[in-house]
Amino acid sequence: MYMPRTGAKNVRVAFSAGQLTHFGGVYLLHRFLQQLQLRTLLSRKLQIHERNNHFSTTERLFALLYPMILGLDKIELTALLGTNGVFQYLTGLPRVPNPTTLRRFLISNADILLPKLRSAHNVLRAHFLTLPESHSSYWLDFDSTARTLYGNQEGAAKGYNPRHPGKKSYHPLICTEAHFQDCLGGELRYGNAHTAEGANDMLNTVLAALPTLTRTIRTRADAGFYDGDFIQQLCDNRVEFAVVARMTAPLKNTIPALRYTKVGSVYSAAEFQYQPHGWKQKYRFVVLREQLTDKRDAQLTLFKMKAYAYHVIVTNLSLTPHGVFAFYEDRSAIERVIRTLQEDYPFGTAPTGNFAANALYAELSLLAYNIVIWFRRLCLPDDWQSYTVQTLRHRFLLIPGVFTRTDNRPVLKLPKNNPHQNTFLYAQDRIKKLKSLV
Repeated sequence: MYMPRTGAKNVRVAFSAGQLTHFGGVYLLHRFLQQLQLRTLLSRKLQIHERNNHFSTTERLFALLYPMILGLDKIELTALLGTNGVFQYLTGLPRVPNPTTLRRFLISNADILLPKLRSAHNVLRAHFLTLPESHSSYWLDFDSTARTLYGNQEGAAKGYNPRHPGKKSYHPLICTEAHFQDCLGGELRYGNAHTAEGANDMLNTVLAALPTLTRTIRTRADAGFYDGDFIQQLCDNRVEFAVVARMTAPLKNTIPALRYTKVGSVYSAAEFQYQPHGWKQKYRFVVLREQLTDKRDAQLTLFKMKAYAYHVIVTNLSLTPHGVFAFYEDRSAIERVIRTLQEDYPFGTAPTGNFAANALYAELSLLAYNIVIWFRRLCLPDDWQSYTVQTLRHRFLLIPGVFTRTDNRPVLKLPKNNPHQNTFLYAQDRIKKLKSLV
């Protein structure tokens, strides 16, 4: 059949279609939260006294959570959902508060709501750590990161910021579980906070969330957590640990004279007992000595002397020195979690000039992250467990949909011949089998 070469000149555009949405897949996530009765749980634990407000506390919290999950990383973008009646129907939100209302909510209620939300979040963390089954071993990874800020936000200060030295930032603290990738703890801190500041309190909170039958707990952390109080607390709680040692002058003088055993063509290992200044006891230190080559020389960031580079870890593990380093090197999972939090969620950003409000927003972003992790673990097939949140959004949450009515019943129609239809139906079936949180 002959088609005239008129291009798009004869196409007529009409803004008349109704009941369309870009977020058809959010139905599945809403069913997950609805089956768990998460909104009911939060409404019970986050009760605050307000007067003359058109929105409940949970309505405003979910109006902040859903955009984070969908990748709308600025409060202003919630306005897009406010005009989407299908989204509101799918999520059970009768209306979506405008950005100004949400900012006022964060600022006026942060001091009261933040500790309540953290407590509720910790209850959820403890619950989901045992699903789909409880484990006897958990590996905790601690790290900090910097979030560069521009403006005059409260708490923004010059401090640890390797990517943008001299720029003001926040300096959040993070703890994750290595196997599940759950974020077990997170705290927004001032930009000039020391790396290990608050780590002891976070460790106590995380340990309280672990199942009571846990037999083995291991912790990994970089040199920022080389702190006598933190190490002592790990020992007091019978936590096995591997923490990178800060290269002080006594360590630099000690390690070159040790007797090393070869463990490869360029590596050799040694160990010794040492009590750093101000610490209460001696600890085991393991050293991995690496022979320098031209290829590796430029990549080294640790102590270097003559033809060798030295990597030092303080530990109470019973592994061989090389085994300790092999255990520590697997810590890269937390770096991926932090990158996800910063690139795919608004963790550490400053939607207001108030620090407490921004800390509340950060806690919500951690909850949004965990919700997606829990949904993936409990509802999706094994071959989907490694998928990133971007992939899940693309394949599930952001698929287009249209609402129709058949026999006076609302029907959400998704694209025909969707390649992930079977997975969608699989997840829908798994959701029906979940137990309520209340």
